Amino acid sequence: MDVLEAIRQRRSCRSYQDQPVPEEHLLAILEAGRLAPSAGNRQPWHFVVARDPAPRQALAQACNGQTWLASAGAIIAGVGKPAVSDKWHRVDVAIALENMVLAATALGYGTCWIGAFDQEQVRAVLGLPAELEVLALTPVGVPAEPSEPRPRMPLGEFASYERYGRPAGS
Repeated sequence: MDVLEAIRQRRSCRSYQDQPVPEEHLLAILEAGRLAPSAGNRQPWHFVVARDPAPRQALAQACNGQTWLASAGAIIAGVGKPAVSDKWHRVDVAIALENMVLAATALGYGTCWIGAFDQEQVRAVLGLPAELEVLALTPVGVPAEPSEPRPRMPLGEFASYERYGRPAGS
C-alpha cells in the first residue's frame, strides 16, 4: 500500500477482533515512529506498548472508561520528554504517532487517536516518572468490521496559494 492509500484508508476504529498484534508488526510500527522528524532531531519521545490484558484494561479505564480500547491487540502511549525539547515535544510526539498510525494502517490494523485520558492514571499504569508527559494513545488491532470514509471538505476550502482566499487547485 502506498503512502496516499494508507492515508485514504486510515479510520478511527473503535471495535477490534480479539487477536494479538505480532511482534514484527509492532516493531515495524515503532520503527515508523522512530523515523519521524523532530525539531533539531532531538527525538523527545518514548512509546510504551501495552500488550497484556491487565494494562490494556487499566488504560481503557484511565481513558475516561472507554472500555472498547482494551479489545485491541495493543495500546501505544505516546510520551513526551519536555526536558529534551520543552517547546516542541508535543508536536514531535504527534508527528511520530501519526507515522505509527499510518504504518499500522498499511499493515491492515485499525487505530484511533485518543486524547481523552487522565494523565496521572495513565502515568501510574505505565510506570512513568513525573517529568514525562503522556500526549496521546492509540489502540492497534484488527478491525472487527469495515468502516466507510468520513466526508472531507474540498481542497479549495482549506488550502490557498500565495494568499488566504486564493483557493488551491483552482
